[in-house]
Amino acid sequence: MIQKVLDRQKTASGNEIILTDAGGDGTTVLTIGVFHGDEPSGKYLTESFLEKDLHPKNRLLFIPCLNPDGFLNKTRCNSNGVDLNRNFPTKNWISGKKDKYFGGNTPASEIETMFLIRVIEKYKPDLILTLHEPYRIVNYDGPASGIAKELSKITGYKVEENIGYPTPGSFGTYCGIERNIPVITLEFAPTVESEDAVLPIETPENLGCLYDKVMEYLADSSIF
Repeated sequence: MIQKVLDRQKTASGNEIILTDAGGDGTTVLTIGVFHGDEPSGKYLTESFLEKDLHPKNRLLFIPCLNPDGFLNKTRCNSNGVDLNRNFPTKNWISGKKDKYFGGNTPASEIETMFLIRVIEKYKPDLILTLHEPYRIVNYDGPASGIAKELSKITGYKVEENIGYPTPGSFGTYCGIERNIPVITLEFAPTVESEDAVLPIETPENLGCLYDKVMEYLADSSIF
């Protein structure tokens, strides 16, 4: 697939976040992998998909790894100990305890968060897909229930509007609920062992076929 780099950003540890454009000129779909460094499959899946020779109708933008520091350290949080999915400037943001869900000292305090906000403001995606582990569900925020049902048919994962626990300062709240941008959180099967992992553990390679079917649908369908 022909692609070009649209933006780059160095993290606090000097690792690079990259935004790529895989072509197409229809609906703009932004896919984001590795919000959490201990949920690594998004990086593998997006990078593998970008190696394919596809010519999408819709415009496909990718951030394969939003949290390269956490990815390299195999930690949920970034190098500052902040959970990026609790760091967005939402009405319900809280700092919280300095544990694995720490929302930061201030909202949007992190380089990674500011980079993603900048990308959204500049490229104005019509749909955002975030790739997580390990719950095997399709979660959504904002006006995305119809798309969630279609992705449920493709993946076999159940649609869950509520993830089941509070997520103050989350990306879904920031974009989906407060800005009315359709946001899908695709929770794949786990690829690493964790306290939240729902067995059995899968390999990223085994998830590749499932992810490719999702992306082929988003690349060519008339989503809106």
